[in-house]
Amino acid sequence: METQLAELERRQTRILNRISKLERSISPQNNNNNLSACDGGDTTEARLSTILRSNGVNDFTFKKVPSDYYDWPIESRRDILGAASIDHLCKSIVLVNTQAPSDITDCSDCNNSKYYVVVVQYTARFNAETVKNYLYALNDGKIAKKRFNLRLAPEETSIKLTGFEHNAVTCIGMKTNIPVILDEAILRLNPDFFWLGGGEIDLKLGIRTSEFIDFVKPFIVSCSGT
Repeated sequence: METQLAELERRQTRILNRISKLERSISPQNNNNNLSACDGGDTTEARLSTILRSNGVNDFTFKKVPSDYYDWPIESRRDILGAASIDHLCKSIVLVNTQAPSDITDCSDCNNSKYYVVVVQYTARFNAETVKNYLYALNDGKIAKKRFNLRLAPEETSIKLTGFEHNAVTCIGMKTNIPVILDEAILRLNPDFFWLGGGEIDLKLGIRTSEFIDFVKPFIVSCSGT
């Protein structure tokens, strides 16, 4: 009986993966990051690895870090991950548009979403105004600029939308298909392999930038300064 159930789960996983690829070919921004429905393993690392590999991402790695990782200087965090520089350490933050019209309550419209996930470097200063201007232009100026006001989402909202707690947020395998914005500065990193949260506080994900972009299909915006 257990063998039959396992085989059924494998078939369901293959079917879901095929559906996800079809959906992404129809809509570039609908990247199905919430493939969390595909179990793929008992651990967060196993589940996210399954999602990545099934979507053509091969150059990635997970690394466990000590529980006091965030108490360390950023240089020490770089060293334990084996990152090329401190600039290669990035974070995913969930933003909410506090001035969105009352009928905009979810992420169904990527161009005018209630929420966004922004991936920025730890060494950079996020500039919400540039994202506001980008979204205004993305909607051809048809939505008043005052309707875009991106602020850090409350922690409980972030957890509900992503399924990940603070310092564990990643834009892979989120509960909700939140549109992703990647800071343009990350594209200029050399080598093009950066680190971000891995779904658990003590788990980090390193990934090839080009493969991340091919899978996640983020909006690429110059949205930070030093």
